[in-house]
Amino acid sequence: MIKISIKTITYVVLGSAILLAAPAFAQAQNYPARPLRVIIGFPPGGPTDLIARLVGQHLFETLSQPVVIDNRPGAAGAVAGQLMLKSAPDGYTLFVASNGEIAISPGLYKKMVYDTERDIAPVSRIGGAQLVLMVHPSVPAHSVNELLALARAKPGAINFASSGIGSTAHLATELLKFTAGVEMMHVPYKGAGPALTETMGGQVQMLITGFSAAQTHIRSGKLRALGVTGAMRVKSMPDVPTIGESLPGYQRMSWYGLFTTVGTPAAIINRLHGEIAAMLKRPDFYDKFVGLGMEPEATTPQAFAANIKEEKAKWAKVIKMARVPLQ
Repeated sequence: MIKISIKTITYVVLGSAILLAAPAFAQAQNYPARPLRVIIGFPPGGPTDLIARLVGQHLFETLSQPVVIDNRPGAAGAVAGQLMLKSAPDGYTLFVASNGEIAISPGLYKKMVYDTERDIAPVSRIGGAQLVLMVHPSVPAHSVNELLALARAKPGAINFASSGIGSTAHLATELLKFTAGVEMMHVPYKGAGPALTETMGGQVQMLITGFSAAQTHIRSGKLRALGVTGAMRVKSMPDVPTIGESLPGYQRMSWYGLFTTVGTPAAIINRLHGEIAAMLKRPDFYDKFVGLGMEPEATTPQAFAANIKEEKAKWAKVIKMARVPLQ
C-alpha cells in the first residue's frame, strides 16, 4: 500500500487551487484589454440612460478603453437583464440598472428570466435619486394639493404616464393614489423618454419620473413641477416642495447601480467598484450627478447586495397594496 502524508495532500490541494486561480488572476491583471459594453434596459433620454453615459465617460477616461452604451428596452428592463445573463463572466459586459429592474421586478413577475441574486453580481451603488411629479401646463393645478383636489372632484379623469407597468414611476404614482385616496388613469409607455414626450405633448396630463431627465423640460416651461418624492427638496431646484409637505407620510426614492455577471472574478468587480467610488469623488462628476437630482453614494458590493434584499421586500409591499397584477 502506498502511503501519502497529510503534508503531501495539502501541497497537492494548494497547488491545484493556485493552478485553478491563475487564469482568473491573469485575467484580472490584464483587465480591461478590449472595449466594454454597458447595457441599459430603457430607451435613450431617460434617467438610467443619462446615468449610464456618465459612468461610461468616466470608465473611458480612466480605463483607456472604448465604452459602448447598448440600449435594450423592453419588459421593464427584463430584456436587458436576460442579455446580461447570457454574457461571459469577465467584466466586459456591465449593466446600469435602477431599483425597478433589480428590486421591483422580482415581486412583479411570476417567472423571471433571471434571478437578481443568483445571476447578477452587484458592483456598486451609484446613488439615490429623487423622482418628480409634473403636470402638463394645461392642467389647472399649481400644487400637489390642487392636483389632488382635481382628482377628488373627478375620479379617474386625470391620466398619468409611466415608463411601464410595474416601473418605479408607476408604483410611486400608485402609492400617491393610495396615500391620498384618489383615482387616476394609468397610461404606460416603454420607457421614461416616451412618457416624457407624451406628457409634454399633452396626450397625458401627469407624470412621475426621474428628476434627471425632467429638469430641462421643467425649466423650459414645457412641464410644471409640483413636488419631489424624497424627504428633502432637490438642491438644484429648491423651489419645488416635497410631496410629503402636502401629503404627510408619502416618500419614495429611486436608486441606480452598476452590475455585472455572476462569476466575474472578484478582483475585476473590486476594480470596477473602485472606479465608481473614484468617479463620485471627482467634483466634476459629483456635481453632474447632484444636478440630476441624485445623492451620489458608492457602496461595497456586499453592502449593495444587502440593500437590494431590503428594497425587494419594501417594493413587494407596494405592489401588493396597489394590486398591480403579476405579469
